[in-house]
Amino acid sequence: MKDNSYASVMGRKNEIMKNAIGIDYTDFEKDGISFDYERMMRETGYTLEEMQRIQGQTSVGNTPIFEMKNLTALARKYADPGKGARIFIKDEGGNPSGSFKARRAANAVYHAKKLGYKGVIAATSGNYGAAVASQAAMQGLKCIIVQETFDSKGVGQPEIIEKARKCEAYGAEVIQLTVGPELFYEFLLLLEETGYFNASLYTPFGIAGVETLGYELSMQMREKFGKDPEVVVCTNAGGGNLTGTARGLIKAGALETQVVGASVDLAGLHMASDSQFNKKSFTTGHTGFGLPFSTFPDRSDVPRSAARPMRYMDRYVTVTQGEVFYMTEALAQLEGIERGPAGNTALAAAFSIAREMDQDQMIVVQETEYTGAGKHHQPQLSFARENGIEIMFGDPKTQKPGETIVFPKHPGLIQAIDLDMNKIRTSVIKNATVNQGVKRVNSEDIDYLILETRMNREFVIGVLNDLGVEHT
Repeated sequence: MKDNSYASVMGRKNEIMKNAIGIDYTDFEKDGISFDYERMMRETGYTLEEMQRIQGQTSVGNTPIFEMKNLTALARKYADPGKGARIFIKDEGGNPSGSFKARRAANAVYHAKKLGYKGVIAATSGNYGAAVASQAAMQGLKCIIVQETFDSKGVGQPEIIEKARKCEAYGAEVIQLTVGPELFYEFLLLLEETGYFNASLYTPFGIAGVETLGYELSMQMREKFGKDPEVVVCTNAGGGNLTGTARGLIKAGALETQVVGASVDLAGLHMASDSQFNKKSFTTGHTGFGLPFSTFPDRSDVPRSAARPMRYMDRYVTVTQGEVFYMTEALAQLEGIERGPAGNTALAAAFSIAREMDQDQMIVVQETEYTGAGKHHQPQLSFARENGIEIMFGDPKTQKPGETIVFPKHPGLIQAIDLDMNKIRTSVIKNATVNQGVKRVNSEDIDYLILETRMNREFVIGVLNDLGVEHT
């Protein structure tokens, strides 16, 4: 019998992952800290045409783009003369499971069936679980979803509980855990015991599945308006959304479109803290995921994550919880479209950024998601009150995550805050070297860090010198 102690299971995680994904990540490793990302994507993923065909078989993709004329008019009321870009949304709520993650799941589940796996497993408390369960049902595969749901008192967030309900509706088995390190441990055990496929969010075929979204977006805007949008805003958490969308835009030739990441500011809340687990009103799209995964992508459940947002991100902004909830209401009441807060994180950011842009320019909110039951913002706000969080109107920038949610007194107070991109890039380099115990890097490692940060050699070498990392 195998030793299933925590230390033993973690010790054989690479072997478990290799068996559960069918990728030998060592094939792409180089000497030092670098690996061949593009070769990994090319040799283990799918072409754009293949992805479109796979997704088309289960009615995934080809979602509409809507112009938000009333929100645009509102933004212009609070903008300088001549400012206020046209705002659009790419409505991913129209996918079978209700979010853009159906694109990732379609490829992952197709790949699992192609390789002969009998079932799929995903560790996720978000929309991806519903997407995998939905696709597994279509492909006739078993499905297990592992969720981090409760604090130590057995209290679960309404949004996560809603996701479990949806997964079970598609026939999946849902295993719910308390917050803490047991999630990855249980996930590895299940992969080993069942022999199922690891339908990770971060595999090459999963990320490649989102490329169809960026490509579609560009083609649709060209068909309707004869040009690409100036800006695309993506809600950013684990980085796959932004990575895949940006790669799709590049494949469409939309090289001048600026890609902006947007996250909810939950500074001060620790995502793995039992006492703070239910103090946050967003289970995804927040800085508790967005920043760690941007600065250290390989913290994911695969040896090398295919989601590497800093390779593609032009700008990274944050918005507050109150701003996102406000925009969720505004979308419903001004445009007649009710969608979930994760997509509206990008919408809140776009509402602010549009006021910086000229009126003849266009900004697209890349993702919207289904809403309902516990995912609806009203039960989320009720849950916040039950956890002692004060909800008020005022200046949203006075919020204290875990203590207050502040709705803006008027829309003009919605203001996306830019994060320091060079500071984030510095963290990328530090996490790849110092935090991994690396004291010396070679010229190939420097080339790799240039790609990881989208910066030049001078910047990378300057950071390495500041960190005390030797280089050749």
